[in-house]
Amino acid sequence: MVKYPTGSLAAFQGQVAKKHHKIPTEINFSDRGMTLEQQINESNQYYLEKGIAVVHKKPTPIQIVKVDYPKRSRAVIREAYFRQASTTDYNGVYQGYYLDFEAKETKNKTNFPLKNFHEHQIIHLEQCLAQSGICFAMIGFTSLRRYFALPAGIVITAWKGSNKSSLSLTEIISAAVELKPGFQPTLPYLIAVDKFIKDRKN
Repeated sequence: MVKYPTGSLAAFQGQVAKKHHKIPTEINFSDRGMTLEQQINESNQYYLEKGIAVVHKKPTPIQIVKVDYPKRSRAVIREAYFRQASTTDYNGVYQGYYLDFEAKETKNKTNFPLKNFHEHQIIHLEQCLAQSGICFAMIGFTSLRRYFALPAGIVITAWKGSNKSSLSLTEIISAAVELKPGFQPTLPYLIAVDKFIKDRKN
């Protein structure tokens, strides 16, 4: 508190009031260092809240073996194992179409290693395609901060190729839909899905 020699506060009342004014500090930057999974999860939440699509990350099936209870209100899993191989990361529905896709990241700048896909994932994508699902891989080049939605057919063909260990960035650019991180949604991957649906109709 500051007073004039007369004891008056009048001259400072406006300044004191300004001092308590709160300036919003929450600023949302696209991408902002998030993992590909975090960006997809935020986008899924946005699509769900807006009634645009219902897409969720699949839970990983695990068998819990040992649990400790250091506190009554909290349990700590000490030992667990996978009950079965998981399929792909995400599935859901959009405009009557079943969506199924896998999310993968690489620090490489020129190519994406196909060993990042597992046989059971390739089989699952093939099975979903056979049922007319919209299937693809979301590939993130983290060093470049570039993201692509690549049709599952391209992934399957490349993975099964005996002389191919990776897809070059050039190949991915030519076959995929590049996604630009934004605000809402964080990663607008339904733009790619719209194109896949259009291509199928044509």
